[in-house]
Parts: sequence; structure tokens; C-alpha cells
Amino acid sequence: MTAPILIIGIGNPSRGDDALGPLAIERLAEFGLPGVELLTDFQLQVEFALDLQGRRRVIFVDAAESGPEPYAFDPVSARQDTSYSSHELSPAAVLHAYEKLFGPPPEAHCLAIRGYHFDLGAPPSPAALANLDAALTLLRAQLA
Repeated sequence: MTAPILIIGIGNPSRGDDALGPLAIERLAEFGLPGVELLTDFQLQVEFALDLQGRRRVIFVDAAESGPEPYAFDPVSARQDTSYSSHELSPAAVLHAYEKLFGPPPEAHCLAIRGYHFDLGAPPSPAALANLDAALTLLRAQLA
């Protein structure tokens, strides 16, 4: 049976604060959330549209190089954008691919956790980890 909620953590664990998406998934896994499936990858691909089948809700979690601190939590709508021409898709483009294949996509949000340092080989910064803690508090409340 497909879990009604899917959370996808996006990012590269080897690039400092870019690890925030995968770290969020690791920490959420510790909570054993019923009805929630967790996935992680370096970037979104068109194949993720298949993972949205049978879902009521999807949350994309990623690090943000700019924007509000500690995070932004915004709805995402299906929209074709320029990411269709690259190797990496935006959450809106994944939803658009789903819409073209299967019809109306599930409710979707993007949780953009503010990061600061994205150097290869660097660990996540303390400030970004504090932002991650705040974002996880929000997610747990959203899923309760």
C-alpha cells in the first residue's frame, strides 16, 4: 500500500549545507511517522513523477542559498519551467510531468531550509543545522 504522504529530501551530503534535505530525511526516519514515505536523492528527475502516484500530499525538502531564515514553507503548483531542459527538475516541473501523465497532482509544498556554506567536503554549518531543527519542528507539526 502506498503511503498517502511522501517527503523527498534533495541535496548532496558532501557539499556542506546542501546536505540539509538528506539530513531531514534521516532525522524524520527516526520518528517512524505512520502514513509517510521518505525518499532522498541528489536532485529531482522526471522519474519522481512516478513516485507521486497514489499520494495525497508531497513535501520537497531542500537547502536554500538565499531566502528567509530559518526556512520557507510554500505551496508548489504544477508548472512547466526551464528546468525541463536540464538534468535537474524543479518541484513544479515534477508536478507538471505528473499532471501530464496522470492528471491532477497531489497537494505539494516545498520546505526550503536556509543554508550558508556549500563547499565540497565541508560539513553542514552550525547555523544551517539550527535551521534544520526549526524546520523539523514545523514538519512534525504538519504531519501530526
